[in-house]
Amino acid sequence: MAETRIDPALVEWSGPGGLPRFDLVKDEAFAAAFDAALAAHEAEIDAIANNPEAPTFENTVVALEIAGDALSRVSALFWSRAGANTNDTIQALEREIAPKMSRHYSKIGTNAALFARIDALWEGRAALNLSLEQTRVLERHWKGFVKSGAKLAKPEQERLSAINERLAGLGAKFGQNVLADEKDWALFLDEGEALDGLPDFLKDAMAAAARERGHDGRYAVTLSRSIIEPFLTFSARRDLREQAFRAWVARGANGGETDNRGIVKETLALRSEKAGLLGYENFAALKLDNTMAKTPEAVNGLLMQVWEKAVARAREEEAELAALIAEEGRNHDVMPWDWRYYAEKLRAKKFDFSEAELKPYLQLEKIIEACFDVAERLFGIRAVEKTGVPVYHPDVRVFEIRDREDRLVAMFLGDYFARASKRSGAWMSSYQSQHRLPLPNGSVGEIPIVYNVCNFAKPAEGKPALLSLDDARTLFHEFGHALHGMLSNVTYPSVSGTGVSRDFVELPSQLYEHWLTVPEILTRYAVHDRTGETMPQALLDKVLAARTFNSGFATVEFTSSALVDMAFHTQGPVDDPMAVQAEVLERIGLPQSIVMRHATPHFQHVFSGDGYSAGYYSYMWSEVLDADAFAAFTETGDAFSPEMAARLKTYIYSVGGSVDPEDAYKAFRGKLPSPEAMLEKKGLAA
Repeated sequence: MAETRIDPALVEWSGPGGLPRFDLVKDEAFAAAFDAALAAHEAEIDAIANNPEAPTFENTVVALEIAGDALSRVSALFWSRAGANTNDTIQALEREIAPKMSRHYSKIGTNAALFARIDALWEGRAALNLSLEQTRVLERHWKGFVKSGAKLAKPEQERLSAINERLAGLGAKFGQNVLADEKDWALFLDEGEALDGLPDFLKDAMAAAARERGHDGRYAVTLSRSIIEPFLTFSARRDLREQAFRAWVARGANGGETDNRGIVKETLALRSEKAGLLGYENFAALKLDNTMAKTPEAVNGLLMQVWEKAVARAREEEAELAALIAEEGRNHDVMPWDWRYYAEKLRAKKFDFSEAELKPYLQLEKIIEACFDVAERLFGIRAVEKTGVPVYHPDVRVFEIRDREDRLVAMFLGDYFARASKRSGAWMSSYQSQHRLPLPNGSVGEIPIVYNVCNFAKPAEGKPALLSLDDARTLFHEFGHALHGMLSNVTYPSVSGTGVSRDFVELPSQLYEHWLTVPEILTRYAVHDRTGETMPQALLDKVLAARTFNSGFATVEFTSSALVDMAFHTQGPVDDPMAVQAEVLERIGLPQSIVMRHATPHFQHVFSGDGYSAGYYSYMWSEVLDADAFAAFTETGDAFSPEMAARLKTYIYSVGGSVDPEDAYKAFRGKLPSPEAMLEKKGLAA
């Protein structure tokens, strides 16, 4: 059988808690493994499609749910490697595998015999006596086939398959180009005035980055957010800030092999054609069809409501920064490479503390402990670190997640530090999802194996890693996603954990961020790295008072990106995507002092695959939910209210996609929210 050619290390996971044996995984084994796993999955699909028995939920839907185990395992290992610890071999294979996988799933999605079985079950679902979860699973399969072109004529199916295959290749190349631009650029500095204004924690990180690049004794500004953002915040050298900022925003738009502008143009044209083939007015309508927002009009309505308040606040913030510049006797406008620097000065002036003063209290180790402590208080689970376990990179840490009865409920891996082999940003993913189905190997169900990837600056040997407040929020955010996967309690894999609509998936992660700044958490875990002293109450009060500081800037950065994303995907092909970006930004009145958080050529959420295409808004949509959800706790007077925590676990973190998200939220809160709580959280309500 073809599957015998798969390296056992890729599919027979024998590490602690069912982890893969990462030490036995070889890059060169993936190509043959994919070929064998794809063939095995195809054979399973053919057996389901050609089953001579009449279709039942069990012999068709459940069979599909558990098919392709080898392919799932090989894929999980490969895409983890491609994102977090890549190399030339993996990148070459990624460009080959992405379209091959697309071709494989297009073939399944247009298998007429298989769709006939699914369609018959869907049409006759009223007589099947299905549970709510089973109905949701059947609906997901049926809609997936329809969106794969199952109802199209053969020529249209073939064209749709070709489009999907090409889009997969373009997405892989887009992400690789951004990584290449990030990896290839560094600004090396020497001791002296070039380091003016930089705090010790940043100089340590820059020294480590320079060492990694073979420049021992020097300091490197890199395009990793964990270095570039604090450099722009603290460097007194305006010329160096501008140089670094221009490199940062030019990723993917430098000309040559790594330029993404042509990829964006082709991607938008293909997405538009795909939407038309499937009967949708535009690609946004296709992507929003199965979300809470439902229509582009609903999305743009929320974004513009927030935009007007945010840009007004940002103009006020800009005026305050301009006054600081004038006070220094300087004669220049507030430019994007000035904003963070002068905002930090303004924060120190207004609230009498700086990021540099706060950072020694935010040790990575302590914030990880805080994450785990909140999870234990809310959900009754605890993390037990396991050392000596093989991992895919020495920086990766492994934890068992155990419940109150000490049962193993999940495995969690944390990969926290930036490196050249890792794409930028932060994300959660899983090697294995929770479910309760019997498997061909005789086991019943699987526990989730979840991982978080971040890009924090790695400290010098022997020193603790220190985080900014934004970094700490990011860690809580990604662990919120991880909890969504680890607390899953469903029967079927396709609706497990984060298998929910895109504009609901950010609720568990963004909600979890709120507990970082609960005073009793900061008081316990914000401990000075050298003195061991708890953060003084006066500083804690200032941090909490400054929570909405600079919110106009942050909201404008985000919302402009979301509006450009929607503009791209509510029209047909465009001749010049950068002209469309410029037109949108001019129309909405983006201040010259602020840029999009993700300019089009490095907008990986939208163009490195289509996960957040016509979906970047979902962070804000979920923010409406998370502000209201945390209010449910504050209204009780207890941020760890056992009753609310039990409801949160039952109705939000555990149900995955087994329940309609609106119904799930209403079961938790009793109602759907309005944007008011979110605007208040941002300080934009007035």
